[in-house]
Amino acid sequence: MSGGAPKEVFALLAPKFEQQTGNKVKFAYAVITELREKLGAGATADVLVLPAPVLDSLAKDGKVRADSRTTFGTVVVSVVVKEGAPRPDISSQAKFRDAMLAARSVVHATPGKTPSGTHMGKVMEQLGIADAMAKKIILKPALDGGVQLVAAGQAEIGIYPASEVAGVEGLIIVGPLPGEINLEIVYGAAIATDSAAPNAASAFVKFMAAPENRFVWKEGGFEPPTN
Repeated sequence: MSGGAPKEVFALLAPKFEQQTGNKVKFAYAVITELREKLGAGATADVLVLPAPVLDSLAKDGKVRADSRTTFGTVVVSVVVKEGAPRPDISSQAKFRDAMLAARSVVHATPGKTPSGTHMGKVMEQLGIADAMAKKIILKPALDGGVQLVAAGQAEIGIYPASEVAGVEGLIIVGPLPGEINLEIVYGAAIATDSAAPNAASAFVKFMAAPENRFVWKEGGFEPPTN
């Protein structure tokens, strides 16, 4: 079970893992709050791939093995527009604020459902433009098609983790949010305590974190882990 950020990376690496090991991988993707609800309702998985704070919480609750925790990388939040559209100036916090106010529509994940969505809700408040943006903000996680709204021209600007927009056809990545208002999301994996296949789960985590696969994570929008 995984949040949406590593989806494109797994799409590239999972077939290689299956070919090399003979293990078959079945992914279940959902926004973070939905994954936690599913786990609370008794859903099971062999490996959980989530932001580090969520994994830490699950380890405290006994849902994952703390000693299996592995960091895959860090992803920041980026701004995207439709290919061919003008690129807004987001070179500073003030310029980003102006770009938001000038935009016809802006889409990002729903606050409370994903780390980036929650962060963007706070950023709009911090910049003092929450009320001004209320009527033109579209709340839709990337997993639910938010990124595609930008590619289709139905939203002028999208704001999502870089890994959720890397390689998406019809989009141009303008760049990351200015440093002082950006968010670094550390993603990792841990093996579930009730895994039915702990050996295969361990092999999966090790394969995904292997140095020879680091370039795939890099191309997928992730920076190398720092720990």
